[in-house]
Amino acid sequence: MNVPFLDLHGQYCTIKTEIDSAIADVHANSSYIVGPHVAAFEAAFSAFCDQSYCIGVNSGTSALEIIFKAYKPKPNAQAITMANTFFATTEAMSNAGITPVLVDCNEDDGLINVEQIEAAITEHTQFIVPVHLYGQVAHMEPILAIAKKYNLVVIEDCAQAHGAMHNGKIAGSFGDAAAFSFYPGKNLGAYGDAGAIVTSNKQVADFAFMYRGHGSIQKYYHTIIGDNDRMDGIQGAVLNVKLKYLQQWNIQRRLLADHYKKRLEHCTEIRLLTTHSNNEHVYHLMVIAAQNRHALQEHLTAQGIQTGIHYPVPIHRQEAYGKTPLALKTFPIAEKLSTQILSLPMYPELRIEQVDYVCDSVLQFFNSH
Repeated sequence: MNVPFLDLHGQYCTIKTEIDSAIADVHANSSYIVGPHVAAFEAAFSAFCDQSYCIGVNSGTSALEIIFKAYKPKPNAQAITMANTFFATTEAMSNAGITPVLVDCNEDDGLINVEQIEAAITEHTQFIVPVHLYGQVAHMEPILAIAKKYNLVVIEDCAQAHGAMHNGKIAGSFGDAAAFSFYPGKNLGAYGDAGAIVTSNKQVADFAFMYRGHGSIQKYYHTIIGDNDRMDGIQGAVLNVKLKYLQQWNIQRRLLADHYKKRLEHCTEIRLLTTHSNNEHVYHLMVIAAQNRHALQEHLTAQGIQTGIHYPVPIHRQEAYGKTPLALKTFPIAEKLSTQILSLPMYPELRIEQVDYVCDSVLQFFNSH
């Protein structure tokens, strides 16, 4: 049996008629940049995230960078995030003139270690950026309390958490603003690169709206120096169709994750990451930790099972930061996890028999070693 890591074509086939109709409408109206489909998606997604505004942009990375710039970083501004996030989190900081400051993650869930945040605050700290990694919302209450105490801006990185909940509140509605990625493999994925900013801060929304379109509200009249970061009309059309299905897709992901856990929970050679009882995890990724990750991955590949590693190199070990103070830091949990984590196939169209085959192959590997 072959089990792909992701099956985007399979998902397309389930909603083909609606997707094809929406894309045809974009062609019929030649609304290729922003346009009515993007506007409709922005209205629907801001409501979905319980925020007042949504600004569609060309990627999640651009969404983060624009948010940082909207808050006018001070000289030598710093932003605190975790060492085991995807590179785009700190890349956006660096491109906005902000110095990334890292803390370690928790070993049980991979989320930011809240207990280390306060000690990392300096006179230059302006932002805290919790990352809702793998599809689970970070421990937001203490993060918000710290931010309030020190008057810091909280920017949520929601690139992997579309529809995730924490204490009944949806990802993207906790902080001052939030950035989403709609990279095709996300729980809510476009058919190309796309992203969005959600916020209830009108000044941030107005800045983002101007910035994404060359700093202009009225064509050929430029209020600020912006960039070309607009969402394509086709992406807006696709996302507007897929948003209607996101909740049921997330439910299916949770059912699949529960089956994975049931099958693997007694295997002492692997560790399942913790899902907290006050969270509704959306399992963008199904991550396990194993001491001999590389050999396990090779074994699964030989069995026709595709896997991923999210992520093999922590931020402070990236060559891009090799000549910065980050390179001198150590974050033992992030470093440990980077050698152990393995992402198993996870998508709503995955069949239970495929999950069983993956689990059988994992258990077979450890039984034979």
